[in-house]
Amino acid sequence: MNITTPLPNSETNSATAVPRQIKLGLIGADIGPSRSPAMHEAEGRAQGLDVSYQLIDLTTRSVGVEGLPGLLAEAEAEGFAGVNVTHPCKQAVIPLLDELSEDARALGAVNTVLFQDGKRLGHNTDWYGFSEAFRRGMAGAPLSRVVQIGAGGAGSAVAYGALKLGVAQLSLVDVDQARAEALAAKLGGIFGASRVSAAARPDDVVPTADGLINTTPIGMEAYPGLPLSGALLRPNLWVAEVVYFPLDTALLQAARALGSRTVDGGGMAVFQAAEAFRLFTGVMPDVERMLTGFAAMRPIRHE
Repeated sequence: MNITTPLPNSETNSATAVPRQIKLGLIGADIGPSRSPAMHEAEGRAQGLDVSYQLIDLTTRSVGVEGLPGLLAEAEAEGFAGVNVTHPCKQAVIPLLDELSEDARALGAVNTVLFQDGKRLGHNTDWYGFSEAFRRGMAGAPLSRVVQIGAGGAGSAVAYGALKLGVAQLSLVDVDQARAEALAAKLGGIFGASRVSAAARPDDVVPTADGLINTTPIGMEAYPGLPLSGALLRPNLWVAEVVYFPLDTALLQAARALGSRTVDGGGMAVFQAAEAFRLFTGVMPDVERMLTGFAAMRPIRHE
């Protein structure tokens, strides 16, 4: 990230030395199990900040992305310092913003929105979150040929991060072929057309790949199952996930059962949250503390 934006609502009352409340939130669908509130609030307490983080769930409010303008306006009116946005809002939010960071503009996807001086500033911390998590969890993994399932908002950021990591040839597969082709063209313009392409089906590219990345919501509690045929998995194909609720998805379980190296979506969740925390508050978080806290969190159960 190359933009540091101090938080306008984090001033400290000099008489009491108690910081004004920093109100944050997450807008998305089926986000009940999200650990973002716990991560941000815990790090806020550790930093001496009074952070509150609310879930703004499209599903529980019975609205779709068409409700996004109203939800953003509502958050601004209630004095939020900013919000994170997740599926299915990461691309839909862009026309509603005043400015974009360099990374968000390049990706065409936003996961962090700051409300500052009457403007809405869009950032993307997902690509950084994926890159850092992959470096830690998949050191030394071959990067010659990688297949990514999903070319939506999260997929854009992860593909960007994967190419920055040094993936030589990245194949994008999406249920919307045109979306995969558009993302390949965009990233090809940044990293070189020879390094990224769109494929029609996983079957066409996974058999010769070194690794597989799932950036679709398939595997989440609301979207159970596998994003591709389990028959395509094999021991020498590493598998990376972005889904973190549940942390141990059906895809990871199937890959691990074959002896594959895997990395779950927890690290990405923490690293993207840490960078968002810095943008929201202007305070550098303790990432190791956040990783420890995330690992200690119990899975959220729904009756």
